Amino acid sequence: MKEALVFKNDKSDKFWRVETSGSFMVTNWGKTGTNGRCQLTEFDSDEECEKEAKKLVSSKLKKGYEAIPDFDYNGHVYFDCDEYGPHPLTSHLVFREYFSNDLYYDCGDEEAPFGSDEGSDTLALLQEQYSPKLNFTSFPKKLIEKDWEMTYLAPDDEQTDEQLKEQVNQEIDGLSGEQQLLMSDQIILATAFGQIKMTGKLSRELLKLAYSSLNRWERLYHLVYGWTEEKPPYNISTMRPDLERFEKEHPERII
Repeated sequence: MKEALVFKNDKSDKFWRVETSGSFMVTNWGKTGTNGRCQLTEFDSDEECEKEAKKLVSSKLKKGYEAIPDFDYNGHVYFDCDEYGPHPLTSHLVFREYFSNDLYYDCGDEEAPFGSDEGSDTLALLQEQYSPKLNFTSFPKKLIEKDWEMTYLAPDDEQTDEQLKEQVNQEIDGLSGEQQLLMSDQIILATAFGQIKMTGKLSRELLKLAYSSLNRWERLYHLVYGWTEEKPPYNISTMRPDLERFEKEHPERII
């Protein structure tokens, strides 16, 4: 089920929407023109979930709400609910379509976009600080240098293996170069996937950074972590082709 309703009179103008998937239901409500608040609820069965959603819609209609047949789901900005973290129902429709692998919703996998502490914190801060004017491209550098007062190491595809090894072995801000490199890449990737997850769009420059971070991370696997297989590790072999498909099939969403 997916329904969007509006209540409007001389004193109020607010929306309410509900969507279900399996045994999960999300409700989203607030003042018209805002992104509102949301709640994600899990039920014991798909049937119970659908029954409750229909009950809520019926209750709202009786209170004077009316259906919005042309609710702009693609123009809506999506935020996670604190109790559950990343979930398809709290993600943009485009993100659900192109980034459906469990990797994108895994909060415990250090190699997932939002699974590490850095990735999780990045997504939370993006949602906390979001406004239509938020500069996603500069967000990783700002977060690391200004907010966390650490060193941002932008990926460089022209960097040689020897230069990268040298950087890995340096000590930066009391941490190994390897840790600092990985942190920068995790934050860049969390920002890129976070932008798509929230808005269904991606900054062109941030897309370039994301590809470069994936390339550097793959090189670290070979140079530092002893990866010997020709195929990249599962996280990179998932994220890179998903990004490429998104870019190819939705060029209008690269902004």
